[in-house]
Amino acid sequence: TRVEFSKRGIEIGRADLRIIHGTLHIGGSVSVMRGVIIKDLKSEVEMVGKVLRQRSDIKNVTIDCQYRDQS
Repeated sequence: TRVEFSKRGIEIGRADLRIIHGTLHIGGSVSVMRGVIIKDLKSEVEMVGKVLRQRSDIKNVTIDCQYRDQS
């Protein structure tokens, strides 16, 4: 799951990713990697959630994280 975030330039070093009973929980805080330009971080994280739902081992994705600016 961390690979999908890295591909899109999303920093998840301060995020909490857990899979419990097939549900991926995304907590903590996410930000944009240095040198990467993303217009809307929230929509990008939601897109990663949609991609991860297509995996056979993940049934659902809940996103409860803070979005940090590039600064």
